[in-house]
Amino acid sequence: MNAPRDSLPEIGAETYLFASPSNSHITWLTDALGRQGTVVMLSPDVKSIDERITLLGPVAVFIDFSGDNTAAAVDLHQHLRRDWPTLPVLATGVSAEPASMLAALRAGVDDFIDMAAPPAEAVSTLRKLLDRRSTQQNNGTRGCTLALLGARPGVGVTTLATSLSLLLNEQLAQPAAQPGPRSARHGVALLDLGLPARDGLLYLGTQSGFSFVDAVRNLRRLDQTLLHTALAHHGSGTAVLPLPVSLAQMREISHSDSVALIKRLGDFFDFQIADLGGFSTIDFVAQTVKEANSTWIVCDQSIGAIVSTASMLKELRTRGLETDQMSLVVNKFDSHVGLSAKDIAERLELPLRHVLPARSTQLLAAASRGEMLVRTARNDAYSQAIAGLARGLHQEYTSGSSQQPVKDPRWTALMSKVTGFRKSSTQG
Repeated sequence: MNAPRDSLPEIGAETYLFASPSNSHITWLTDALGRQGTVVMLSPDVKSIDERITLLGPVAVFIDFSGDNTAAAVDLHQHLRRDWPTLPVLATGVSAEPASMLAALRAGVDDFIDMAAPPAEAVSTLRKLLDRRSTQQNNGTRGCTLALLGARPGVGVTTLATSLSLLLNEQLAQPAAQPGPRSARHGVALLDLGLPARDGLLYLGTQSGFSFVDAVRNLRRLDQTLLHTALAHHGSGTAVLPLPVSLAQMREISHSDSVALIKRLGDFFDFQIADLGGFSTIDFVAQTVKEANSTWIVCDQSIGAIVSTASMLKELRTRGLETDQMSLVVNKFDSHVGLSAKDIAERLELPLRHVLPARSTQLLAAASRGEMLVRTARNDAYSQAIAGLARGLHQEYTSGSSQQPVKDPRWTALMSKVTGFRKSSTQG
């Protein structure tokens, strides 16, 4: 028989928390789940639950609703639903006490374990619940993550990421933007992870004391309330999560935890735009790309950028990534330079997603006024191009199609005139 334990479980074992004042009930559940993992006992109050969840990372929490424990059980369940909404919660009790079963049902627990039934039923109930949760998470319930990669600083990834985030957030805010029932997700989050660090915040005129590292450390506490209060928000409503001020802090978190955070944020936002321009840790970039729904490689016409981009793609391929699932955005395009966007795409062996015109003077002038060009000069060629990208992403997202959306014919005609190649050359 496994004795109830309040110590750390062995590494690799699944952990379950059980809030119960009854030693006999704790023994029963410990025996029932003995082969599934470790049951750690808790007092029925809420004082220690957050610390234990953070420390142990349990697969599920059981709450004893039997006897005189009903009121405390209801309070604990309400706390878990508010602060740990994705953690499965099961009630325990005995069928001879219908009042406790009714209280658990009214509280909204995920399932009920009858301790008067054979222990095998407890295992079956638990496994069915976890399977349902897994299926729900894998059925497209998360928002879309777009990774923007640039092999070196200066190719314009951050300008693209911030501009796209603003216009995409505007489109999502329109009343008819999302047909059908409204989901729990809302808006756009810009993951300001490019180098130079925190330039996204700078461009948006926003400050943040809460960083990507802070979010990883609070991964199991993330909920709508925390994200609303901790994340920086631009005046448009776009959320921003930047790198820490001290980049040395990034070494304190693992790549797997970082990717887990990006995945978790997909439960709260319709879109995440991950700016990875110039990010030097290729393993982190590779893991983020694996998690992303779509990846755009941003490159300009300079020989240095093209060579660096080819090297980055080679590094990604050595890590098992299929670069044919990525697409190219040629930025700062100048038709007077003797290198077409099509040539760059062929050199990098990537489908050409879009071409953004060189508008450095206009972008710099807007930035010097503390403004974003896409908001103050909507008819500018750069603003029109970003608006087209935002519409395309929105269309792709709402239609559920993995195919690239049809581009605005006016923009296609303009870019054909500027770049010197036809629409068919721009399709990936």
